[in-house]
Amino acid sequence: MDSTNPPLLITIATVTYNAEQTLERTLQSVAEQTYPHIEHLIIDGCSHDHTLQIIHRYVDANTAKEHPHDIRLIREPDKGLYDAMNKALEQAAGDYIVFLNAGDRLHTPDTLQQAFGHLTHKTGLLPAIIYGETDLTDSEGHFIRHRRLHSPQHLNWRKFRWGMLVCHQSFYVRTDLARQEPYDLDYRYSADYDWCIRIMKRAERLKQPIRNSKLILTDYLQEGLTTQHHKDSLKERFNIMTKHFGWISTMMLHGWFVIRAFIKR
Repeated sequence: MDSTNPPLLITIATVTYNAEQTLERTLQSVAEQTYPHIEHLIIDGCSHDHTLQIIHRYVDANTAKEHPHDIRLIREPDKGLYDAMNKALEQAAGDYIVFLNAGDRLHTPDTLQQAFGHLTHKTGLLPAIIYGETDLTDSEGHFIRHRRLHSPQHLNWRKFRWGMLVCHQSFYVRTDLARQEPYDLDYRYSADYDWCIRIMKRAERLKQPIRNSKLILTDYLQEGLTTQHHKDSLKERFNIMTKHFGWISTMMLHGWFVIRAFIKR
């Protein structure tokens, strides 16, 4: 590779806390990527199960590879998931960052190669965001279905009034922009929804492109934090929608959501 035209470094941030049941397949999906320019940033909130041993095995196996990727472990107490994610934003060295938490997987071994292999620092104006589709999996990693909400062909923040059309784990953000929009810790379960909207608003203000990869990027563990606290998450999302789209628009949209749910029965 021409040193004057370096490839893009991708930071995969994985937040863990007592994740021994689901972490291994996440680490394996990163380890098997054919794209070599990866920083794996693991933020552990002082797990007291076997999470740390699993991470150490992963580090050892990576070190033995002919072309290892960079792994950095930060282990310290935090104030919750989104506080740990803010630490990842501060520490990330990559050109892009994505959050892939315990239980989630990159869809195929060549996912990053397909999404970023054609981009370099000489490509021109790099997209602010690269996004794609998501499949849902169960706790054993088995395919359940394609995500109900599909990514639009062309994405902007206004389209998120219809819900989180792009899964957080399939939303790659240029790190220089992501760092300017930390997660709002007032939200315990849906700060990612608010964050994605704010990132897209910033991209629009700066006239930065948003690119559809047209790929399935992630296998998402359905039993995540938001799923476990569904009612609280919905309340937060209502407040987030009100903040970004206005109260009247939010009420009208929720009326349509109820009608849509009834029609689909």
